[in-house]
Amino acid sequence: MAALCVLILGLFSGWALGYKQGDNVTLYVNKVGPYHNPQETYHYYTLPVCRPDKVHHKSLSLGEVLDGDRMAESLYHIRFRENVERKTLCKLTLSEKQVDELREAIEELYYFEFVLDDIPIWGFVGYIEESGFLPHSHKVGLWTHLDFNIEYNGDNVIFANVSVKDVKPFPLEEGAGSAVGGVGVGGGSLTITHTYSVRWYESNLPFARRAERLRDYSFFPKTLEIHWLSIINSLVLVVLLLGFVIIILMRVLKNDFARYNVEEEGGCDDLDQGDNGWKIIHTDVFRFPPFKSLLCAVLGVGAQFLTLATAIILMALLGMFNVHRHGAINSAAIVLYALTSCVSGYVSCSFYTQINGQRWVWNIILTSSLFSAPLFLTWSVVNSVHWWSGSTQALPATTVLLLLCAWVLVGFPLTVIGGIVGKNRAGSFQAPCRTRNIPRQIPPQPWYKHAVVHMAIGGFLPFSAISVELYYIFATVWGREHYTLYGILLCVFAILLSVGACISVALTYFLLSGEDYRWWWRSVLSTGSTGLFIFVYSVFYYRNRSSMSGLVQSSEFFGYSLLTAMVFSLMLGSVSFWASLAFIRYIYRSLKMD
Repeated sequence: MAALCVLILGLFSGWALGYKQGDNVTLYVNKVGPYHNPQETYHYYTLPVCRPDKVHHKSLSLGEVLDGDRMAESLYHIRFRENVERKTLCKLTLSEKQVDELREAIEELYYFEFVLDDIPIWGFVGYIEESGFLPHSHKVGLWTHLDFNIEYNGDNVIFANVSVKDVKPFPLEEGAGSAVGGVGVGGGSLTITHTYSVRWYESNLPFARRAERLRDYSFFPKTLEIHWLSIINSLVLVVLLLGFVIIILMRVLKNDFARYNVEEEGGCDDLDQGDNGWKIIHTDVFRFPPFKSLLCAVLGVGAQFLTLATAIILMALLGMFNVHRHGAINSAAIVLYALTSCVSGYVSCSFYTQINGQRWVWNIILTSSLFSAPLFLTWSVVNSVHWWSGSTQALPATTVLLLLCAWVLVGFPLTVIGGIVGKNRAGSFQAPCRTRNIPRQIPPQPWYKHAVVHMAIGGFLPFSAISVELYYIFATVWGREHYTLYGILLCVFAILLSVGACISVALTYFLLSGEDYRWWWRSVLSTGSTGLFIFVYSVFYYRNRSSMSGLVQSSEFFGYSLLTAMVFSLMLGSVSFWASLAFIRYIYRSLKMD
């Protein structure tokens, strides 16, 4: 708990670090990686570049480690408001193998990331030129000089970037010894001199608004244009859909109530004589389902993720995440996941007790492991691939122990505490009608009332409500964009839950109208199948909307896309179940059964 408190206190820090003229401004080197694979990153010093004799790493937060950051001090000497022109960084003698490493990195469009005063600085390692068909020309060059342009206001750094606009790349031809401008040193080796310049520019932008400067400038192409028209179009379609479902359903229910309540004589057990439809199954509709513990675990974990997602969106909307703090949302998600474990335990065990569940200890264990077990399995595979490739995305042992302690010492105990409280505070299950001992035989159902059809309808409609926004979320998570439209995201999230609830109610009504009372699991699966559509979309995004490739990037993308689909399934399945339960209680309570 103490570790979590430290994370919470340092999560949103963004204080100004003041400098005096001539003070040292530390430039950290961070990581390099292929441009088209955002999650495939390696430490900057894995390349044959200028490096100090002893590497000193910066102390990182949990979010920064999870984001793949591995910052280390560099040889660049930058002093506040002091310009530098073509200062020598170092002279390197590269072997033929090291030159080949640089050529391969440049041909794979490797970019680097430096960090200066929490401001990320990006640039490409080298330059490629392809020209002509016959004869074909393929030139690879290394940037050996960097121009740092830094903006300041008073005693604060506002913005920084790197430029190679007026610099010619150092050519790396096939065979190290033949490089133009290089000095061969026996055995085909190559000597290269790295230099840099620093230029300071005064800015009128205050430190409190420097995030705007970073947002307006981007080393990477901007693809997240304002998409109000698409959002409005989605909103109109969703509103029309909800209105159609609600109006039609209310008219049908009104006719049902008028027809079923004509006869007010007789008891509850006599209402099934001469009737058909949902009224005739009033003695079976509240019959408890099979696999009670699993159902309750799904509802509990779904409620936990609903709470977690709402909290993160609201925190982002309130501006609690500093864009200059790497991995702030990652840290917040881990802290909130541990703290909201009590929600899953409470909801699951409370409802499990209401439906006469007896093995409440097993229910708590199942609830705590329903998502954490697949998460650990997926992470183990992905982390092993990163470790094998030497990527910085592979978590160090200390971080793994910290996360494990957070779950063992905080997450699981809170699940147990929530489960005990839910068990003790659970009342009786509120059912308007009593349930017979012998279940009624279910008549054959038409094809359009089968579970697969309901899952297709119940999954596609909520997915269509978020399909527009889903692209921008994928471009942020699996790309290099900074998502800032949290107000729109909150609206889309509310629409998603509303559509899921309404569609679930409509499908449940159609199911009951066919005298099929097995609505418990059907309500969860119908809207919960949205996760399947999201995973199919992730495959489409990978193939048609991105340039990602390779084992490292692919394993992370598809592994965590599966977990994302599972989260949506649990969350929407929980919402649709509670909506269906409230609807069923309402319609059977409204019948006149004296």
